[in-house]
Amino acid sequence: MHRQAWAASGLGASAQRSPRHGGGAVRSARAGYAGGRSINFATRVVSCGAAELRPEGGGEPVRGFQVVLEDTILFPEGGGQPDDRGLIGDVPVLRVTRRGAEAVHFVRTALEPGAQVLLSLDWERRFDHMQQHSGQHLITAIADLMFGFKTTSWELGRQRSVIELDTPSMTAEQIEALERSVNEKIRERVPVTVRELAADDPEVETVRSRGLPDDHTGPVRVVSIEGIDSNMCCGTHVSNLSDLQVIKLLGTEKGKKNKTNLVFLAGNRVLKSIEQSHSTEKALTSLLKNGPGEHVEAVKRLQSSVKLLQKNNLNLLRDIAVLIARDFKSKPVQSELFVLHRKEGDSEFMNIIANEIGTEETLLFLTVGDEKEAGLFLLAGPVEAVENLGPRVAELLGGKGAGKRGRFQGKATKMSQRGEVQALLQEFISRQSPEV
Repeated sequence: MHRQAWAASGLGASAQRSPRHGGGAVRSARAGYAGGRSINFATRVVSCGAAELRPEGGGEPVRGFQVVLEDTILFPEGGGQPDDRGLIGDVPVLRVTRRGAEAVHFVRTALEPGAQVLLSLDWERRFDHMQQHSGQHLITAIADLMFGFKTTSWELGRQRSVIELDTPSMTAEQIEALERSVNEKIRERVPVTVRELAADDPEVETVRSRGLPDDHTGPVRVVSIEGIDSNMCCGTHVSNLSDLQVIKLLGTEKGKKNKTNLVFLAGNRVLKSIEQSHSTEKALTSLLKNGPGEHVEAVKRLQSSVKLLQKNNLNLLRDIAVLIARDFKSKPVQSELFVLHRKEGDSEFMNIIANEIGTEETLLFLTVGDEKEAGLFLLAGPVEAVENLGPRVAELLGGKGAGKRGRFQGKATKMSQRGEVQALLQEFISRQSPEV
């Protein structure tokens, strides 16, 4: 049987077997921070078959190949932890999944079965996942010890991670106490160890677990934080809590019924978050011309100014709408069709014009927005005419709308088609006029 050595080897740790990829000699090496070093592993291609990969963000499937190796140092997704990335030779590995006892690597280039290859691990991604996963174990254990809050699930996200706790809520004081406690454990440099137990070992019943997968075979892998927690887990972890550096609890969000989502960052993600926040702070200091402590008040003042300007602008638009309508009505001979486009405006602006002019005898076609892009439109006039023409106007403008009682309005994506709409309306009026 070929082997799947899914965690980084050659980092001075003893070999372990992973129950999630059962069978013989599935190895994993526990490691501390590798300092950006390159992790390589020589192995052999066992099989290669055509396949498709659906991108995580959606879109068209990617054609490629599923490759099984004799050994692998790339972790397949499982236990809440995303998969590793790396290279087989110079071919990027786009996804690693588990199929029974095998780790399946998706690549774009076919590889020859039996060929010797060099497998390289993306260590930065791996170490990030190790920090978040071990951080989750620590938070879960301390939250249970301190407050009796059980973890029901968790997600290791690209930007942040979330632990679902079996409690309706957490107070700010509880979050602060939990954060303080987990960081104390990090400073105490508590060891993290990996053991393997036989599936029928009585000790298996004493470790924390949400159950084994249905296709589990072989020994049970237990990850222990010395004196704090023992947990069945197939994932990759640090060898000492000091490798986590620091944990920041970002707060809670409402979860499923009677659940609370606790959001956290661990390790390098905390440093990156601070760096991003500092860059934002510097940019705001430059824009607002004051210090960080005054940013919030400065933004509040700007928001108040904007609201006042928007209110004044709306009042001016209403006045303009009334003047436009009065100008039309003051003409000795009024046209049966009134057409107006204005870049600035909204639905209220158009409806004020329609109200002032009246729609019993006049057909109005009003638009606001960019002349060549998207905007709003209003068709108003005699009820029967609007019901007949409204959908056709919306179609010509590449938009959608709805109407009642002599008004049809909506959004348009092709404002450049206004000329075609005007021609349609003029033709309609000509057909309605009595023959001389």
